[in-house]
Amino acid sequence: MLRTLADVMGSVAASYGLNEANPLAVQPNRDVVVLLIDGLGAELVARHADIAPTLNSHVAHVVQAGFPATTATSLTTLAVGAPCAVHGVVGYSFAVPQAGDIRTLNALRWTLDSAQGPDARDLVEPEAAQPVNSRLQDLAAADIDVHYVIPGYQATSGLTRAAFRATGVLHPAKTLDELRDGILAVARHDGPQRRFAYAYYPDLDMNGHLHGPESSEWLAVLKTVDGFVADLFSDLPTTCTLLVTGDHGMIRAGTAVDLDADVDLHRGVRLIAGEARVRHVYLDNASARDDVASAWAGALGSHAKVVTREQALEEHWFGSMAPSDLVRARIGDLIVVAEGDTVLVRPEAEPVEAAMPGHHGAWTADEQLVPVVSNR
Repeated sequence: MLRTLADVMGSVAASYGLNEANPLAVQPNRDVVVLLIDGLGAELVARHADIAPTLNSHVAHVVQAGFPATTATSLTTLAVGAPCAVHGVVGYSFAVPQAGDIRTLNALRWTLDSAQGPDARDLVEPEAAQPVNSRLQDLAAADIDVHYVIPGYQATSGLTRAAFRATGVLHPAKTLDELRDGILAVARHDGPQRRFAYAYYPDLDMNGHLHGPESSEWLAVLKTVDGFVADLFSDLPTTCTLLVTGDHGMIRAGTAVDLDADVDLHRGVRLIAGEARVRHVYLDNASARDDVASAWAGALGSHAKVVTREQALEEHWFGSMAPSDLVRARIGDLIVVAEGDTVLVRPEAEPVEAAMPGHHGAWTADEQLVPVVSNR
């Protein structure tokens, strides 16, 4: 059975003695650090074992990111220990009610209408938008010190507040040197007090988006990250378990379908959210669903799969649990998933995202599979 990112923190909690399942068989230790390398796909690592020998040779498990395979969803799945049918962060962006209407919430930036839109932390309170306890809160309640080794701006971001929820000691870290110093500061102590740290590094994903996965720029970052992890394996005390994982992989864009240019795709459509590999489509009138679905399927052909919300839920795309009414309303009336290397872009509405050569979110193994690398 293929495990998912939702299993990681539950296994960590079990290793500390909490009453949780431990499907990844994380062994007890005084301290645990979970380091998330944004964009670290298992298939990409395996194809470049010569560039990343440490990562490749220490893969303890390969797990599925979950659908959609995107940062906001995956980080929340990791922190909460449950898929998005439970936590409700159902994509890069999705519809939320606002002043009697609906608007798009960009969950990664926690902004309204677009990635560059107004700050939504006051209008869509993160702790209310995602009210499920995180596994980090469970650790804190069990008297385990929680630490964050992350870029400083993330400490108060809407996504961090929604997903991780637990207060903790911040070790601001933008560079790999700062990341190393923060992780070692957590792990190098003489007392019996147990510690947990969540650490994060964004540059692999950033270079994948800007230059494409497996580009020379991306490979250079992967090589640097591998050397960084190798050094950590040597420098960490035996009292600390390090787990390195990712939130998704990535594909290089091939065929680009311009959703903004086809007027037929906007008839009866109220909002289009999501990202280039997975779109949530919200309708003016739910009774027109079959007609709109037929129009989209006809226009996109083999470039995308078009399903209704009901079909996606019946097939457990968002997890095996039935979503609450609140979460269900965030899922598009239609879900449109790009096939192959197709990207469903919106150059007018999303000019930055549309120009990127690297994307993720859909069902391919390159996007879905991430490693869990361990020093123990």
